[in-house]
Amino acid sequence: MKYMISLLLVLVISGNAIAQKVYTKNGTITFFSKSPLENISAINKQVMSVLNTETGELQFSLLVKGFHFEKALMEEHFNENYMESDKFPKSTFKGMVSNIASVDFKKDGEYVVSVSGDLTIHGVTQKVSVPGTILVKNGNVSAVSTFKVKVADYNISIPKLVKDNIAEQIEISVNCLFDQKM
Repeated sequence: MKYMISLLLVLVISGNAIAQKVYTKNGTITFFSKSPLENISAINKQVMSVLNTETGELQFSLLVKGFHFEKALMEEHFNENYMESDKFPKSTFKGMVSNIASVDFKKDGEYVVSVSGDLTIHGVTQKVSVPGTILVKNGNVSAVSTFKVKVADYNISIPKLVKDNIAEQIEISVNCLFDQKM
């Protein structure tokens, strides 16, 4: 009998530990640059992300070459001239949802959160703090956020010839449905 109770307790604890982390391999990150001549936008639908629902630890990783543009020439310039994707193939974020305790993952709702951590783009890491929203619906967890980064903060050089065509700040939008559990 003691063995059965111990086994049941281990299974319950293990089940909770497994459900603490949710992840996706199909998150979406878009960016948008508004300029007088032409707006520039791209989308990457191969974003990997892990959220620890217990501790608030949050990580993102993407291949820079996963961004796709409406115009092939923009994509080529983005990878070769600006992001130097062969030299800096990944962008990452490692941080924390600071108010994770305010999110009830067992109850449907929309929870405003604050996320802080290290954002690495173009080989440069900067501390960022951004607002976000965690959505819980029918046991599924998703996260969304929109924020801006300064191109210069990540040592991305913009040639003088096209400097007026690219905004100094780029709007980044994140949308991830954490469809897997660890």
